[in-house]
Amino acid sequence: MYELKIKKRIVSEFATNCYLVERNKKCIIIDPGAAKGEIVRGMEDMQAEPIAIFLTHGHYDHIGAVSDLKREYNIPIYAYEEEKELLENSAWNLSQMFGIPLSLKADVWVKDNEIIRIGDFIFKVIHTPGHTQGSCCFYMEIEKVLFSGDTLFCCSRGRTDFPTGSESKLIRSIREKLLVLPEDVKVFAGHNQETTIGDEKPYY
Repeated sequence: MYELKIKKRIVSEFATNCYLVERNKKCIIIDPGAAKGEIVRGMEDMQAEPIAIFLTHGHYDHIGAVSDLKREYNIPIYAYEEEKELLENSAWNLSQMFGIPLSLKADVWVKDNEIIRIGDFIFKVIHTPGHTQGSCCFYMEIEKVLFSGDTLFCCSRGRTDFPTGSESKLIRSIREKLLVLPEDVKVFAGHNQETTIGDEKPYY
């Protein structure tokens, strides 16, 4: 198996983490919230060809560069099936609030526990409602890597006061879906620095 490389690009005025996940010169773009040029330069530095865009959820600061990248590379967009309404609704995805209304549709709507096999990558989809109703995480079990979006942060968790958010659901998602993973799983969050499942357990 070719080595997995993960490069973080901090994009948007909200310091959103966009991840470029590369293996064998192919790349998955996770949460391209803005700064298309910065993302493209990151892939060029890796000499990697993008093959898909994964969205952990549909908020503006995680989807701002999706349309531009889709047009540039003609690659599929993956998102959770219950995030459809939020992605399409510019008020719910908060883009309208910032004067740049966006409405997106995924090419592939994924389900809980679905295994995505694309290129040399294998991801498991973990539905983690709470930050939004269709928030999900992408888990690479063999590599012990989790892309948690705005569900779980280092020493914190995502907000629940936006449309379709729920604090009780978020806590349940973290406890029942994420903290049951091995403690040495590395968590690449939607904001702030990386952490591990073991480091986050004491907070819940």
